[in-house]
Amino acid sequence: MKLVRFAENGTARYGVLDGDIVRPTDATTLQDALAITGLDALPVPLKTLDLLAPVERPRKILGIGVNYAAHAAESVSFVDTKSPQVQKWFNKQATSANKPFGRVHLPKVSDQLDYEVELVVVIGKHGRHVPRERAMEIVAGFCVGCDYSVRDWQRASQTMIMGKGFDTHAPFGPALVTPDEIEDLASVELRSFVNDELRQTGHVRDMIHDIPAQIAHLTAAFTLEPGDLIFTGTPAGVGGGFTPPKWLKVGDRVRLEIDQVGVIENEIVTEPGDTRIG
Repeated sequence: MKLVRFAENGTARYGVLDGDIVRPTDATTLQDALAITGLDALPVPLKTLDLLAPVERPRKILGIGVNYAAHAAESVSFVDTKSPQVQKWFNKQATSANKPFGRVHLPKVSDQLDYEVELVVVIGKHGRHVPRERAMEIVAGFCVGCDYSVRDWQRASQTMIMGKGFDTHAPFGPALVTPDEIEDLASVELRSFVNDELRQTGHVRDMIHDIPAQIAHLTAAFTLEPGDLIFTGTPAGVGGGFTPPKWLKVGDRVRLEIDQVGVIENEIVTEPGDTRIG
């Protein structure tokens, strides 16, 4: 099943994606959407819908750093790449969640905005102390995501959080694709493009720490809950890995593709500068 979330008459609801049509449902929560068994509604064209992030305001957005060997090699200028056998985790803030085709802000405080195509795991069940052999039992599905990163702010923080958590910097979607829809997850290819120039390619099998290992590690420390997101790492080809670096600029269009999961695309825009209090 491929679940999309969209806005209709001021209300967000889920539908089931089938090619270029969507069959709307009455489900307004992720748990209700995952329990769908029958579809009676008339289909609507996908292109007519305003797609939202498949999960509304996730409680946790977790990301693993330098989880592809080739990316680790190109990242020495902005992250600690020593001890790859140790999983390196960071948080993206809830306010970084963004629509799959949402605009992404170029921060006022930096010109070092970078892109990272990532397979995103959506958690569907509570999990604590989950062994790797049972890890996929708590996975609801997968999305395409981009871990937009502000590299100078990332370098300045040992935890990477400040460079990873800017508003709008975690778009994901376009659908939540359940595991049964994906044939041979390890062979799935990830790609990123900037203004139609291919920048990144890699496969899920290239991960240093695979998805079951990530879930086992995280749940050894805390509970994963339905709707939590895991950004599982990015292959080589990020802007910061070029000489000179290829930072994103206002007007750039970034397209992220993952086989059998989907495509998302973001335009880079100037961050609004208004002060907000209350």
